[in-house]
Order: sequence, then C-alpha cells, then structure tokens
Amino acid sequence: MYNSRISGLGYYVPENVVTNDDLSKVMDTSDEWIQERTGIKERRHVEKGTDTTTSMGVKAAKQAIERAGIDKDDIDFIVFATLSPDYYFPGPGVLVQRDLGIKTVGALDVRNQCSGFVYGVSVADQYIKSGMYKNVLVIGSELHSHGLDMTTRGRGVSVIFGDGAGAAILTREEDSSKGVLSSHLHSEGQHAEELSLIAPGMGKRWVTDIIEEKDPEDISYFPYMNGQFVFKNAVVRFSEVIMEGLQTNNLGPQDIDMLIPHQANLRISQFVQKKFGLSDDQVFNNIMNYGNTTAASIPIALTEAWEQGKVKEGDLVVLAAFGSGFTWGSVIIRW
Repeated sequence: MYNSRISGLGYYVPENVVTNDDLSKVMDTSDEWIQERTGIKERRHVEKGTDTTTSMGVKAAKQAIERAGIDKDDIDFIVFATLSPDYYFPGPGVLVQRDLGIKTVGALDVRNQCSGFVYGVSVADQYIKSGMYKNVLVIGSELHSHGLDMTTRGRGVSVIFGDGAGAAILTREEDSSKGVLSSHLHSEGQHAEELSLIAPGMGKRWVTDIIEEKDPEDISYFPYMNGQFVFKNAVVRFSEVIMEGLQTNNLGPQDIDMLIPHQANLRISQFVQKKFGLSDDQVFNNIMNYGNTTAASIPIALTEAWEQGKVKEGDLVVLAAFGSGFTWGSVIIRW
C-alpha cells in the first residue's frame, strides 16, 4: 500500500488585472461594496484571443512538472477539474495530453466546480495508493470572465469570479507517514439549483432554444447564486469536513500547520478560522488578489503558500472546499 505526495506545484494567472474600480465603470458597484461582502480587491481576466482554460492549465502543469523533477512522459494519468471547458466536449484533459505532447495516457475530466481540485486529488491519490499509477498530473483551471453578466443585473455573481489555473504532481510515496493521509468527499444534490448555470444544457434549456428565441432578458445562461443560502451552508460544511479529516487521523485543530481553503469568500475563511481558533499564519488566503477561481483556487493558493515558505516538510496541511452541487470535501496531507 503506497501513499501519494505532492512533488510539484505550479500556477498561472492572466496578466490582465481587473480592479473593483474597473468594474464600477460598467456596473453599479464600488470597491467598498465588493470588499465588504467578499474581501476581493482585484481579479484576473483573460484577454479575448489569448488564453483558454486548457492553455492556462498547460502553463501551470509545465511549472509543476519541472518542480517535481520529472519528464512529461513520466506522467501516467491526467485529472483535469473545471466548470469552464474549452468545448462542451471533449473535455480539456485530452487537450492537455495533446498540448503537452504526453504519451497516450488516460485523461479524466472532473466536474465538481469549487470542489473540483479536492475531488481530483482524491482520485489521483486512490490511483497511486492502489499501485496503478506512479505520477498523476492534477489540474484545476477556470476561465470565468467570458461567461459572466458584466452588468448591474449580474453584479452579485460577476464581481466574485476570476480566471486562472493551478496544477500539482502527485507521486508515489513509500513512507506511509508522509503525503496524503486521507480525503473526504460529500454531495447534497437537493440544493443543486442554488448555485448553478442552467443553460445551455440538454435538459430544460437546449442550445437550439436559446438560438431561436434570442431573448435578451433570458439570464439562464449566466451563473446564478443564492448568496446567503450558499454562505450559510458553506460555513457548516467546511467545518464538518475539516473535522472529519482531522478525527480520521486522530488529530485536532491544534495540529493544523496550514489550512488552504477554497477561495470563495474571505468572510467564509475568516469564520472557519475563528471557529477552529487558528492564527493568521495557519490560514492562507489570496482571494483579495484573484477572486474566486473555482477549481483553480486551491492549487493557486497552495502554490503561493509553498513559494512563500509557509508550507514546509513535516507540516500538516489541510485542503478544504465547498461549492456548487452542493459538493464539498477535504484532504489531509503530511507534507
């Protein structure tokens, strides 16, 4: 029985910085309004005709591969988490395989939105623990900006999200005291529509319906979020799944060296931090700089924390996420 450890990390964000003041020029909002509700100061948006979800993921992956000290052909499997793929199908996993020039390994696409990277790490970990694979590339990448309602009507959602990608290499580890100790995944589909993008889809809103109707008031193809309801569920589920992971490993909040929460809302992170009695040095937040990058938020934050020397060998690192689905999960890592 093997463990898996994160041997390489990388991230990429577009150069184009969009501040809260920039948004106030196209919708009725302000820097104060956005920061008070979300903690966000700025985010990155892709310039049209430049990056895609896949290309950002490839850039993050190249950095992770180099830092892992492996060759691209040492990768045995690819897991790509996103809610914003380049195409409806195929998913971006195979596009990464093509663009990196990797041999014909398997590629799996994960559609768990904000929990996508946590789910992806869990999948990779289980493949490695079983002995099936030695090196698995896990990517979280999102291009939100091209699909947001950038008007006052959509400000409750559009001010929150940004573009970017993060990647990790999970590698076989024979020391069972190191690496991923456990992962914990949950879902509650009864609340699916509370945070969703309904159209285009093959259920209630077909692509052909939208094309034929051309109704400018139809907002079903923009993201919808019941903000207060999502917030109330998030703070509960974050706390539960973190404690589940700690208790599984006979640990407590006092054992956490670094908590990397999904960067959904700074207020959620602060609530969880206070509940567990963690100091500012034990929780890493960068939502103020990038907004919510969904599946990319944890790997971007984890990479930055590691680059800044805030994640060190022997540390207990906890990843935790909650989002659309609802889905949520945690990963407990001994670095």
